[in-house]
Amino acid sequence: MSQTDTLHLIDHPLVAHKMTLLRRKESSTKTFRQLVNEIAALVAYEVLRDVPLHDVEIETPLETMTGRMIDGKKLVFVSILRAGTGILDGMLDVVPSARVGHIGLYRDPKTLVAVEYYFKMPGDLHERDVVIVDPMLATGNSAVAAVDRLKECGPKSIKFVCLLTCPEGVAAMREAHPDVPIYTAAVDRQLDEHGYILPGLGDAGDRIFGTK
Repeated sequence: MSQTDTLHLIDHPLVAHKMTLLRRKESSTKTFRQLVNEIAALVAYEVLRDVPLHDVEIETPLETMTGRMIDGKKLVFVSILRAGTGILDGMLDVVPSARVGHIGLYRDPKTLVAVEYYFKMPGDLHERDVVIVDPMLATGNSAVAAVDRLKECGPKSIKFVCLLTCPEGVAAMREAHPDVPIYTAAVDRQLDEHGYILPGLGDAGDRIFGTK
């Protein structure tokens, strides 16, 4: 994994391979959904590298020993609806005991500004570490709005995870929330005039759910 300031690029060969398959326009909805899930699980290993551990006493078939475990109840995955659901499933495969929050945001097609329509989080967020998931960090408007809203709840920490971003999205997040690390599998060239990442992979939500 390469790192630049708050940007963490997960450049593992398996991730790069699966991202290439994901980008191909001929990939079916089923294939796309499966690849998002697989990439999210791989990315989770790096995102959770510094998650706190605690000691537990267990019995092996031969003797008693002290092992180390994470407290999944202290970890919250927050999915930005609707496309974040694809990454959420992969993350939960790795940490099935994590709590889950949802924030509904849609992008106004004319202004590209994020508009909130749903917000539901676990209680006692001030005791929990939050990982926000969304496949794309494009204009950055949705990501910034999600972090703004989450910070009102005062969590212990916030990380932002996406599959794909671009310089404009990274700059927007760094300006608004320089304390929030960004984890991504790829940084693409630029945004087009409609706010889509180039070369990108199209609309992640449409490709995950088979809509247009």
